[in-house]
Amino acid sequence: MSANTPQQRAKRPRTALAGPYGHPFHPILVTIPIGTWVASLVFDVIGLASDDPAPYIRGAWILIIIGLIGAVLAAIWGFLDYLQLGRSTMARRTATTHMALNLGVVVLFVINLLVRLSADDDDEVSIWGLVLTIVGLAVLGVSGWLGGKLAYRYGVRVADERTQMEGFR
Repeated sequence: MSANTPQQRAKRPRTALAGPYGHPFHPILVTIPIGTWVASLVFDVIGLASDDPAPYIRGAWILIIIGLIGAVLAAIWGFLDYLQLGRSTMARRTATTHMALNLGVVVLFVINLLVRLSADDDDEVSIWGLVLTIVGLAVLGVSGWLGGKLAYRYGVRVADERTQMEGFR
């Protein structure tokens, strides 16, 4: 396979900042928003069951902020990988949907944070915040499935089979 095909180009980093060949940084960075936003849901659930929900309420919105920062970082590195995809390919269309869903998730979590921070009462878990977290995580799950499809089906930023064979010798 020629190194100039759209498929081979999608395996290569656009710049060293995107991570070395076979080790992209985007998949590492996505663990930050995924982990913190899931943890914020856990904090909400604990807060609902707790006699003193205030520390869990505060913890949840701090986790949402950390997730938003992580999402911006993941988006920057994901966009570097996106730029390597041929314009008329199924991989590019899938990546565009993946990106649009993730941007929607970020908007949901910004609204979620604003709802939580505008609440008058720090003694009750925000039900609207909880609902926005659940919806955001559901959309994030769909987007993550598409990200997996990009890597595992289309081989975006995955080493080619010749390189992979090194592990089986």
